[in-house]
Amino acid sequence: MKIFRKILCTTIDVAFYACLLILAWGFLQVFVFTSFKVPSDSMEPALVPGDNILVDKGRTGARLFHLLKAANKEEFAMHRMPGWRDFRRNDVLVFNFPYPGRWDTIAFDLMLYYVKRCVAVPGDTLEIRDAHFRIRGLHETPGCVQAQDELRFFLRDDRDGKSGISLRAYPLREEVPWTIGEFGPLYIPRQGSVVEMDSLNVMLYRNAIEWEQRKKLRMQGATVLLGDSVITRYRFREDYYFVAGDKALNSRDSRYWGLLPEPFIVGRAWRIWKSVDPISGNWRWGRFMKKIE
Repeated sequence: MKIFRKILCTTIDVAFYACLLILAWGFLQVFVFTSFKVPSDSMEPALVPGDNILVDKGRTGARLFHLLKAANKEEFAMHRMPGWRDFRRNDVLVFNFPYPGRWDTIAFDLMLYYVKRCVAVPGDTLEIRDAHFRIRGLHETPGCVQAQDELRFFLRDDRDGKSGISLRAYPLREEVPWTIGEFGPLYIPRQGSVVEMDSLNVMLYRNAIEWEQRKKLRMQGATVLLGDSVITRYRFREDYYFVAGDKALNSRDSRYWGLLPEPFIVGRAWRIWKSVDPISGNWRWGRFMKKIE
């Protein structure tokens, strides 16, 4: 009888501490960090396929939302916990891809994640000139400069377009002949900022405005309609970012699909905690715990 009680007490203790560990792990996963596996080469050389990365949620604030509603693609509220650091240019960000279904509609897909580098933050005015990112008022070139140099040389050698690489850029309209080599200027909206609603801005910000308002934005002659209301200006409710892959020749990023809403960002990629070659299955020990620059 004493042995039975001892076994029972030990089992209860083990179960109790196991539950505490599970709760602690769940807390860390929700509020502090999480892990993602890199599937493609769009972020080379910073990240390569098979890298497993730790994503820092705590410094910029973890997101809180209704998981079941998000999984069922129902409308839900997104809240971000207070953080002590904003997302910055050149941060490598993990985010829910905002165009999982169609290119003209922002939508949240709980299971579809991308990793890209932030090249423009809310309030920036971005241009691409000769394949290089330019931020007005900033002398430094954000993003992977080596990849931008490579893209510049590639575009000069591929003027006839025989490579098959898509050169057309956001907003993918004939009226706006932007390319991945010559783009902008594009103002990156900041929460509370106001833009005049002319025909160009309707094309540039339609997706973001319709996502924020859940109403259709359209032109009727020279008049801009949001739902049934005539508008001449629009005040943004959210912050937005512009992101790009380090491998400029092979990255579906903001150059093609536009603005990234801040609520879609999971966090900042911090370190590579494990890396396994997806072809050979060999561990890449030299990348173990490597800081992501």
